[in-house]
Amino acid sequence: MSKLGIGVLGVGEMGKRHAENLRRLVPEARLVGIADFSAERARQVADELEIENYYANLDAMLERKDLDAVLIATPDKFHAQNVITAANAGKDILCEKPLALNLADARAALSAVAKSGRRLQVGFMRRYDPAYAAAMKRIEAGEIGVPVIFKSVGRDQFGPPLAAYQANLNGMLFYASTVHDFDLARWMMQDEVARVSTFATTAIRPEVAQYGDIVAGVVNLQYQRGAIGNLESYAQAVYGYDVRTEVVGSLGSILIGSLQQHSAVFLTGKGGERALSDHFLTRFADAYLAEVRDFVHNILHDRPLKVTGEDGLKALATTVAAEESYLQSKTIEVALAGAKASA
Repeated sequence: MSKLGIGVLGVGEMGKRHAENLRRLVPEARLVGIADFSAERARQVADELEIENYYANLDAMLERKDLDAVLIATPDKFHAQNVITAANAGKDILCEKPLALNLADARAALSAVAKSGRRLQVGFMRRYDPAYAAAMKRIEAGEIGVPVIFKSVGRDQFGPPLAAYQANLNGMLFYASTVHDFDLARWMMQDEVARVSTFATTAIRPEVAQYGDIVAGVVNLQYQRGAIGNLESYAQAVYGYDVRTEVVGSLGSILIGSLQQHSAVFLTGKGGERALSDHFLTRFADAYLAEVRDFVHNILHDRPLKVTGEDGLKALATTVAAEESYLQSKTIEVALAGAKASA
C-alpha cells in the first residue's frame, strides 16, 4: 500500500501531537521529516519519534524528494506564508487554524494553492470530534427542524503567560481560539454569518490590553437567513477546559459537550466530584487523530477534502469582523457574507 510522505512544520505543543499521530497511528502516512525554527527542538522530537530527518526551516525540508505533503503547525503569524511556500513547492497542505491573521494574506494563500493545483485543508478538528460529527448528522437529517439559534462556549483553563502576548506570534483570542467556534457557527447552522456585534473585557487582567488582546469576549451573530447566535470565549476559566455548543431548531435542540472528561461521577464525604478536561489536547484527542487520518486518506485516494481553504477563509472573515466590532464598538458586516457556503 502506498503511503503519503508528510513533514510537520512547527513541533511545539500542537505540532508535536500531530507528529506523534502521524508516526504511530496513521498507517497510510509516513513521517519523513520535522522542521522547526528551533533546530534543537526539531532534533529532540525527531529523536523521540525515531526518525532521522529534522530541519531548521521549511525550505530545507521541502528539498526532500519523498515529501508529498506538509502539516503546518507554526505560530499563527506564519501560517499564510508557509502555505504559500509549500504550495509553490507543489505540496498538499494541512494548515492549523487560523489560515491567516488578515483577509489579504488568506486570499494570497488560497491563490497560491489554486495556482499550484494542490490541495489545502484547514485544521478545524472539532468537525471530526465524535460528538460534533454525530450532532451534525442529526441536524442534516432534519431532526431539530430549521436551525434558529447557535450558542457556543469556549473556555481555556489558564490564560497564556505574559511572554506569549509579548512575543506577538499568535493572533488575539478570537484568532487563537474563537475561530473554531466561528467555523462551527456556519457549519452547524448551514448558513453564513452576515454581521456580528462584539463585547469584550480585560478587567481581570488589564495588562493584556497593551498587546491588543482580551481575556473574555461575547460575540452576537446574525445569519443571512435570519437565524441568530452567541459565542462566549474566556481565556482563564481556572476550573478546567470547557467547550460546549447548542443548536436550537424549530423542532428541538442538540447540545454538544460536557464538563466531564469521563462519564464517571465520584461520590465521597465531600460530595460529588467529576473529572474535568484540563486541555484541548485531552478533550479533542480523538478529533486530532481523525483529522489527520482523513486528510492523508483523501489526499492519497484523490477524494475531496472535508474542510477546505474556503472554509478557513470564511471563518477568518467572521473573526476579523468580530475584532473590528470590538475595536469600533459597533456592529460589523462580515466581508464574505454574500459568498455561498462551502461546508
